[in-house]
Amino acid sequence: MTGPGSKVLRLTRAQARRIAVRAQLLEAERPTDLVATVRHLTLLQLDPTAAIAPSADLVAWSRLGSTYRPAQLRGALEVDRTLFEHNALVRPMSDVGLYLAGAADWPPWEKARRWLADNDRFRHDVLDRLGEAGPLTSREIPDTAAVPWSSTGWTHQRNVTQMLEFLMMRGEVAVSGRVGRERVWDLAARVYPPGVEVPSVDAAERVKNERRLRSLGIARATGTATPVEPSIVGDVGERAVVEGVPGEWRVDPGALETVDEELAGRTALLSPFDRLVHNRTRALELFDFDYTLEMYKPAAKRRWGYYALPVLHHDRLVGKVDARADAKAGVLRVDAVHEDVPVGAAVRRAIHAEIEDLAAWLGLDRVDLA
Repeated sequence: MTGPGSKVLRLTRAQARRIAVRAQLLEAERPTDLVATVRHLTLLQLDPTAAIAPSADLVAWSRLGSTYRPAQLRGALEVDRTLFEHNALVRPMSDVGLYLAGAADWPPWEKARRWLADNDRFRHDVLDRLGEAGPLTSREIPDTAAVPWSSTGWTHQRNVTQMLEFLMMRGEVAVSGRVGRERVWDLAARVYPPGVEVPSVDAAERVKNERRLRSLGIARATGTATPVEPSIVGDVGERAVVEGVPGEWRVDPGALETVDEELAGRTALLSPFDRLVHNRTRALELFDFDYTLEMYKPAAKRRWGYYALPVLHHDRLVGKVDARADAKAGVLRVDAVHEDVPVGAAVRRAIHAEIEDLAAWLGLDRVDLA
């Protein structure tokens, strides 16, 4: 590897993998605090699929271990207000200003702008209703839309939900909590702390890129847009190339301090939405890991399973665990442990230990291994 003062760093794939694993807090030494973990990762993705457990909880468990309890996440969101939910992501409240930057100019699309303008009275009705009676679920808010929201998707004529989503992005309302999976809404001023410092859009974007690079360790400067959260970081960090991988990368400068040190790794089961594997192209380029979330495929066309968990062993992604939690029977059903590369008996034991730990964390009585 060339030094930080060089024009372009040269990394081996092993170095790049170590950077990525360390950045995602997946070393042997686990973090101990949920909020600090989210602050470092920058987000937990909320997803309604719970074949095993909600993704946000799985990601937290993969880092914190079985000391983590989902009630801690709810407490941080709804009681302590140290985390907040925004656009299906959990983020640290200390970052809220970054996501309010430019909010008053949202939305960027002409169709949405027209719909908001046509429904200005409806917008005020929603804000007034929350101001008087909030927090409320969407079904508790009357639909007074003058013009219904038109869509070919599931949002078609879901006027209250669409207005709340828009007002959240504009920083006028916020998710106050949840009742089951249903969001509870309130005025943003009653959820976010007073005196939030909101930077300019450009300044916020740079800080977000810096935080994202720190959480990923190594990422592309530009690339194809990815759902939910970008995986690109612009011009922040150090320029780098990785042997055997075309193109240029950006590396977190702080990660270079330990790049030549051996990784104190461990075995971990990851959510399909885990940021280590979320960018499937990056996972393939750095880890030789081929993965697709197959829950949307017909059963006969699945290679790995409905909600297969990627398996990390030290700095390699070595396979997938096809599992599902049967809470009524008190069983974690494991239909297959797919080995992408040959692994020895010690690694198999470590994988099975993680499966047992997952079952115990879920409160299930046993593992049913096919």
